Amino acid sequence: MAGQITGAEAVLQALIDGTAIDRVLVDREKDTQQIRQLCEEREIPLDEGSTNDLWRMSADGNVDALALVGRHQATTLDELMSRGGVIWFFDGVTYSTNLGFTIRTAEVSGADGVVLNVSKTHEERRTIRRASMRADRFIPVIYSDTNEILTMAKKHNLTIISAEDIGDRAPWDVDMTGDILLVVGAEREGISEETLQNSDYIVRLPMDGFVPSYNLQVAVSVLAVEALRQRKP
Repeated sequence: MAGQITGAEAVLQALIDGTAIDRVLVDREKDTQQIRQLCEEREIPLDEGSTNDLWRMSADGNVDALALVGRHQATTLDELMSRGGVIWFFDGVTYSTNLGFTIRTAEVSGADGVVLNVSKTHEERRTIRRASMRADRFIPVIYSDTNEILTMAKKHNLTIISAEDIGDRAPWDVDMTGDILLVVGAEREGISEETLQNSDYIVRLPMDGFVPSYNLQVAVSVLAVEALRQRKP
């Protein structure tokens, strides 16, 4: 699962030690020349941000440099799923703002990637990025179609866990410690029948109110926290 190295000294030492680093974020106002040089030599992606950007993302308040570890930036569906871990599939979710929120939740919870089966224009992708607080810089987000997503998940032996009202068990009654594809569908249409038929488990979030369903963000949050709880050492 993804993790963070904080502070310029720690990031620089990790680079010197040859630690596998996926991306580095530095404060554009600070002197981080050595970090920049080593990232260039090792072809590690480097982003600049404001002090406020780094403060919001830092786990412990060190804001001059941050390094992302434990999450390879895959560029293809096959590459992403071959590495396993926790991958999210937002099946048929079309609202760009909702997608941004869900991508951020997936990233914060340490997931390894996100796959989408909806097409998005350049402007819509900008909306997704803004809503995610640009979290898509730090987690692979790959667009494909339902058939290819499910085929690749089966090829790489991911356990497909879908959250839907017809589920026969709670999320905590399913083992989420292996390589998994977590699926949440659009609020109105839900998860597609094709995906449900290919799911290994269908879970249902407990509900006890008059309104018959939670919103998308709640479903994603519950599954994300439960997967994180189970996978934490």
